[in-house]
This record gives sequence, C-alpha cells and structure tokens, in this order.
Amino acid sequence: MPPAVAAFMLIVATSTLSLAQGPTAPPPAPATPPAPATAPPFATTKVADRVYVFRYGGHQSMFVVTPEGVIATDPIAYLRPQAAQTYIAEIRKITSAPIKYLVYSHHHYDHIAGGKPFRDAGALVVAHRNARTRLEALRYPDVVLPDMVVDQYSTLEVGGTRIDLIYVGRNHSDNSLVMLLPKEKILFAVDFIPIQDVMFRDMPDGFLPDWFDSLDRVLALDFNVLIPGHPGPGGRMGTKDDVRAAKEYLTDLSNATHELADQGKCFDDAMKTLKLPKYESWPNYARYLPGNIERFCEYWGRGI
Repeated sequence: MPPAVAAFMLIVATSTLSLAQGPTAPPPAPATPPAPATAPPFATTKVADRVYVFRYGGHQSMFVVTPEGVIATDPIAYLRPQAAQTYIAEIRKITSAPIKYLVYSHHHYDHIAGGKPFRDAGALVVAHRNARTRLEALRYPDVVLPDMVVDQYSTLEVGGTRIDLIYVGRNHSDNSLVMLLPKEKILFAVDFIPIQDVMFRDMPDGFLPDWFDSLDRVLALDFNVLIPGHPGPGGRMGTKDDVRAAKEYLTDLSNATHELADQGKCFDDAMKTLKLPKYESWPNYARYLPGNIERFCEYWGRGI
C-alpha cells in the first residue's frame, strides 16, 4: 500500500549555557531560546508511478505527471493564493512538462479557488456540468469557470496515462466527480467520503438519501487506494474499507435519527441526546455529530 502523507514535526533548537566561575560572579542572564523552526504548511508525496499528492494545510489534491503533460486537480487556494503558486512550484520540481488539465472535484470554494495560475500556465479547466452552472451563478472572483464539462463520464489521457472522470450521483454536492486511475487502481474523491471521520457540520449542500447510492457506486469501482480531499487520521490515505465505514456510519445515524423523528424528538432533543459510541474515537465526533443529526432530522422529521 502506498505510504500515507508524512506528518511534519516541529524542531526546537536547544542551547547550553556555561555558568560563570567564582563566588562573586553574577548570575547568568536568562537565555532567550531560539525561535522554533516552523514546519512547512505543504508537502508533496509520490504515491505511485507518475501519481502524486499535494497537501496544503488540511486540504490535498492529486496530480499526475507524464512526459507529455500534467493533469492536476483542485487548486485548494481559498483565502490563501500562495497555495496555488506553491502547488505549481511543487509540480515544477518534478517536471517541466506543460500542465494540460486542471480538474475540479466539485464547486465548493475551499477546494477549487485559485485556479488562475493554472490557466495562465495553459491548463484547461474541467468540471461537472452542474458545477459550471453553479459557478456561473455565484461568480466568486477567485474561481475560474470551467472550459470543459462532464455529464456522467469522461476520460482524459495524457502521455499514456488515463484518468476516468466519473459522476457517481448527488452527495456532498450535486456535481462531485471522482477521478479513477484504472491502471494504478487509485481513486481521488473529495469530501463525501471522509476517512474515519463524521461528516462536516450539518452536511451543507448534502443530498439525502442520494448519498448512500453514491457510496454504493464508488464501492463498485475497481480501486485499492482512496486519496481523499482531506487527510485521514495520521495523514493516511483510504481504502474501500473506509468507504464501507462511512456508509455504515451514515446508516447507523440515519436509523437512530429516524427513530427519534418518529417520536417527535427532532430537532433539539435528538441533537442533545443521541450518541453513537461506536464512533466516539473519530476525530470530529463531538464537534460535528449534533450537526449531522440535524441534517437527518431535516430529512426524517421534515422531508427536506
């Protein structure tokens, strides 16, 4: 299995003082410790032949390098334009080949803002048709509109490497594309399959019950390694077992919330009292479980 994204550690320098000799020597002045070295906020990791993961902060993207050109994904430069420049600089450390394509996983800004430097480098921007429709309406100034759109399925091939762009239905948005490298059996999927974690807040822009169908379609794909849009615990990648775990969590949450909704306990009672101890060890369990419950209360309690 390819190595997970390595975690950086802070290096703190220490110094040793020599005390003055003699009984009348004044006490030494307090030492000022040197400033700790700051770990870079980004990392690039090779996960397979020609396949790399670029991480900036808590977001990450996949890019593929071939002699004829590069296929990149999500610029991840929302409110931090330096991330896109750093991303391109990391690609340039590996190859001088042109960046042919920039593929958006979905239309949410935290993943796709900052695409202009890629377009300036010659990349064509690719997204699902629904993503283009939403972005045309929103007109967020730091998001480049797509040049090419995908409906259900499309394929990009550069330098003998193929990437399948697949729409698996509505989930975290109505326009999420997964990107499958069939030869390498690697899948890049963003936000709707967190690695050993609960969903974000109240699952904004989330579609129920479609999300379950979307996970089933992912499980039907042939892959061994899942590259998520946010690193898993310890920076690790995912597998099909993580997709199954995400579906199991949503199923348990849905069933428990449905029961409380039938008793008239949505929203506040359910959000305060419902616990799922099986998932307590997941990083954002305490922080986001109430919001996850709220979303299922909307569905089971209001039909929304």
